[in-house]
Amino acid sequence: MPRPVIGIIGNHYLINDEYLVHAAGDMTAFAVHEVCNALPLVVPPNKDLAPIDDLMDVCDGFIFTGGRPNIHPKEYGETLTDAHGDLDELRDALALPLLRALIRRGQPYLAICRGFQEMNVAMGGSLHPEIRDLPGRDNHRMPPDGTIAEKFALRHDVKLTPGGIFSQVFGSDVVRTNTLHGQGIREPGSQIVVDGVAPDGTPEAIYVRNSKGFGLGVQWHPEYCASTDPVSRPLFGAFGEAVRTWHAAKP
Repeated sequence: MPRPVIGIIGNHYLINDEYLVHAAGDMTAFAVHEVCNALPLVVPPNKDLAPIDDLMDVCDGFIFTGGRPNIHPKEYGETLTDAHGDLDELRDALALPLLRALIRRGQPYLAICRGFQEMNVAMGGSLHPEIRDLPGRDNHRMPPDGTIAEKFALRHDVKLTPGGIFSQVFGSDVVRTNTLHGQGIREPGSQIVVDGVAPDGTPEAIYVRNSKGFGLGVQWHPEYCASTDPVSRPLFGAFGEAVRTWHAAKP
């Protein structure tokens, strides 16, 4: 029996500042392969190349990845400023309606970093353009220097709701995570439940209340060392189990 397919929502990149490509992180593909036991498929972040209905038929589950460009603030009713940074409106036009369709259908997805923010915006929520500028908040951005291991090092705890969905996945009410994001949730969207927060109060783990299927969002990057990290592995494992269940039930 063929393995289930997990669509990894890609990002736009320029090679040598001139050649446009669609790409996704190598570590995300390996997390899908090694922990989810599924086939990773990079999805072009453009709804004209990847129509939503076709994607949902081909893929059993989806990962909404992180990425340097941010969501255009018009998607949550705010005016663009320099603080909002680089944007990718083509990805917005694919990811936001795809998330809504997956939630309606109950099809599995895992939302990471930018994907976490897309999940909130898709449900009507809003974002802070820069967490570190808020009084009492920490700098959650990637350290500017150091090796990949240093950039993805565990930097803070996330306190989870005791007995909540994430606590059940991890088997603990507190987990230690990396942090590599500039933006974050301002107002949670309709039906968005904040199930985990950083020590400074920044939302780090969310799900949609009364969702019909598996759908979790995390602000950190669990794809790093996914097969060995004690937090990443159970998260991708639970996602992979949901994807395999969906795949087995397809006609």
